[in-house]
Amino acid sequence: MRVAALVVFAIALVACGDDDASSGSTTAIESSTSTSTTPSTITSTSTSTSTSTVPGTLTTSTTSIAGMTVTTTVTTTVTTPSAGAVVPEGFEQVAATVTAADGTVCELCLWLAATGDQQALGLMHVTDLGGPDGMIFRYDSPTTAAFWMKNTLMPLSIAFFGEGGVYLDAFDMAPCTADPCPSYPTPANFVDAIEVPQGSLDQLAIAPGSVLSVSDLPCEPTTGA
Repeated sequence: MRVAALVVFAIALVACGDDDASSGSTTAIESSTSTSTTPSTITSTSTSTSTSTVPGTLTTSTTSIAGMTVTTTVTTTVTTPSAGAVVPEGFEQVAATVTAADGTVCELCLWLAATGDQQALGLMHVTDLGGPDGMIFRYDSPTTAAFWMKNTLMPLSIAFFGEGGVYLDAFDMAPCTADPCPSYPTPANFVDAIEVPQGSLDQLAIAPGSVLSVSDLPCEPTTGA
């Protein structure tokens, strides 16, 4: 009797994201299995399934039985905004990375607020980020200012970074529909500020000692229709 060797490979790629930030729905996809009837023949059938609970998460696993059977399973987590959700409009998306003090690297996808009008609008009226991890406010030179939460419905955390991407400070901000709304003074001389769903900074490796790097490239958040 000829016995085929069994070889198993597992590959996992996980982008950082917030376990509780998404109010989006769950979409499902499932596995591909190939079998062979003889050692020299491999026939394959493939079906895909995807499930979603965490924005920005991709997991891939592969299992292989050498010579006789090949089975591959790919699971992709996607975020679908809930029906009636309000997502940011009029903003591009940009890729960024955060390197934590312990060397952990998180890849982020962020809405980009680069102009005065975009920064004034921010996440007003938004109820779902629609896939990206948050919104980044980019300034051409070191800035000292104040943020507020007027007409902002989502509780947010905000983190500030100086030149060279150095972490400066972070704090939480509460929704406000009143007039006037309280202001939140920023640290001096920041160049980037990132707003995310409240409580998710740690899951994005944003903390004292972390360093931010923002690319000029667009990102592709895992969103679904």
